[in-house]
Amino acid sequence: MTATEAPAVLTARALLLDMDGTIVNSDAVVERCWRRFADKHGLDFERVISVVHGRQGYASMAVLLPDRPMEENYAENREMLAAETADIDGVVPVGGAPAFMAALQDLPHALVTSADLALATARMNAAGLPMPAHRVTAESVSASKPDPEGFLKGAALLGLDPADCVVFEDSGAGIAAGKAAGMRVVGVGPRAAQYEPTVHVMDLDDVKIVAGADGSVELHFKG
Repeated sequence: MTATEAPAVLTARALLLDMDGTIVNSDAVVERCWRRFADKHGLDFERVISVVHGRQGYASMAVLLPDRPMEENYAENREMLAAETADIDGVVPVGGAPAFMAALQDLPHALVTSADLALATARMNAAGLPMPAHRVTAESVSASKPDPEGFLKGAALLGLDPADCVVFEDSGAGIAAGKAAGMRVVGVGPRAAQYEPTVHVMDLDDVKIVAGADGSVELHFKG
């Protein structure tokens, strides 16, 4: 935990978890796929990779190729999703994720990811992590992060008010979405610190989950 004024404990009714960069480290695949995209379109890779984290592919393409018709973005995104789903080389759990997910097993939580269900399933399996019973994937929403729709749907799936949920996210787009949904946000990993989450941790080893007597979820952060 890096923010000196951040709380040492957060209490929630449920957790809403991003996948890529938050519980699954898929950076190797993401970089391979988007490097091909950058080369194909003559774009600077560093510019591309600074945009893509947290967003659905078509939304990233719309930022990177603003003059291209959205129909072409949707079409190329379908091709990219298929390529990403087939490529699991280097997909591993984020530090502490196996114990974190095991501790959450019987507590309210949902996955809220910009991946579609096929890609989410492939990556969770490759990382050896259990797929949450409740999930919001790309097929479930009409707008990509940083729009809050996904997190609001996650709260609704669990029958909870947004303010009762804590989001775990790694990207600027995801942290903005969580804040826009009226939720507290735990930023995970080096990318997250600059976006001013409620609490920042380097990985999930810095988080301990404790089940409250009333069914709540207590998050204890290492100082």
